[in-house]
Amino acid sequence: MTQAMKIAIVDDEQDMRQSISQWLALSGYDTETFASAEDALKVLGPEYPGIVISDIKMPGMDGMQFLKKLMGNDSALPVIMITGHGDVPMAVEAMRVGAFDFLEKPFNPDRMSELAKRATGARRLTMDNRVLRRELSDGGQLMKKLIGQSPVMERLREDILDLGQADGHVLIDGETGTGKTLVAHALHAVGSRAGKKFVLVSCSAWEEEALAKRLFGPMLPEDTALPAIEEARGGTLVLEDIEALSESLQARLLSVINEQGTPAETRIVGICNMQEAGKTCEDALRPDLYYRLAALKITVPPLRQRGEDILTLFTRLSDQFADEYGCEAPKVSAQEAAQLLQAPWPGNVRQLINIAERAVLQARRGTGSIASLLMNDHEEMQPVMTTEGKPLKEYVEAFERMLIDNTMRRHKGSIASVMDELCLPRRTLNEKMAKYGLQRSDYL
Repeated sequence: MTQAMKIAIVDDEQDMRQSISQWLALSGYDTETFASAEDALKVLGPEYPGIVISDIKMPGMDGMQFLKKLMGNDSALPVIMITGHGDVPMAVEAMRVGAFDFLEKPFNPDRMSELAKRATGARRLTMDNRVLRRELSDGGQLMKKLIGQSPVMERLREDILDLGQADGHVLIDGETGTGKTLVAHALHAVGSRAGKKFVLVSCSAWEEEALAKRLFGPMLPEDTALPAIEEARGGTLVLEDIEALSESLQARLLSVINEQGTPAETRIVGICNMQEAGKTCEDALRPDLYYRLAALKITVPPLRQRGEDILTLFTRLSDQFADEYGCEAPKVSAQEAAQLLQAPWPGNVRQLINIAERAVLQARRGTGSIASLLMNDHEEMQPVMTTEGKPLKEYVEAFERMLIDNTMRRHKGSIASVMDELCLPRRTLNEKMAKYGLQRSDYL
């Protein structure tokens, strides 16, 4: 599960600390307060799971010194600075050093909540991708993360391995929730740049001026953080939501790509996440930039095209959540398996993760069904409509494979226990395992 985000509030004035904390707590945030920058630095390490809101004018270490310390520890930590009325030069300096944004006193609480929402979103993305980077630092983890035996997933893995060895820029597209960022990590992990820097920037999480500085600079000698294009030198720079780049930033990015020549000093991987119906990444990017990136292109398949991978993913996810919550994973009936296979999955794997977790929680309470979750899923908001029907034989085989796979995992590869539970003779079990590509050694 994604770790909850915290907000550290640093201000020497107790009333200000408390009022900010109370407002953000009412908005659903987990806050902690510090009376000085020195106290806060004892807690705010490079892996701090949240953001910082700090006053600039404080006794002892002031906000600017504090900001520089934080940026030196973790340049991706979002820090929102509170400045005095009319103190624009101080705010500009804070942004130059690396502040996420600033609030001018007296500030609108709604504006603070809006900034906190954007900053925590950016931080969550950073933390999630650091976990992914650690997991995928060894390219061998690729097969474990990109689960599935469907033809589209086999092809996706082959594309990643092929393009990972190439050195050109890459465009990754696909529907929301399909795992495009995971594919970008995998591309880096299996290629020659695996030991080099992997830098990820969400283009939709920044205002244009701040994004320009984050990507391209300019940086002054006293800056502790490098612009992303420099930070990723020799490695991979991933631009999430690349379609959010303005025309001027697209032009600057194209200039950087053209200046690098071949082979590219820094590999650019653009991730496109178009939300508008009937629109494509090609519509959102200027043609010269699009064709420079799309020369090597990966389209991540939607979940509805992955066939029985849906059942494999569901059972793996429900097992993981059952371990987390200390309960049994829900048993899936043949009817429920057919419903999972027929659902259109507009939210793709992200939606499936939500359904699996909620299925475990309701099974723990002994209520509900998978069908009710599909009908009421918040990402769909409408009763589920099935996709085109498949031959009955395909549904039966998918359910049969899921049942044998689950039973083998539960009994840790004990053939005798599986035969007993499923009432199958040894020869029949062996034939079905061979048919579905299941190997006993995978469960031991």
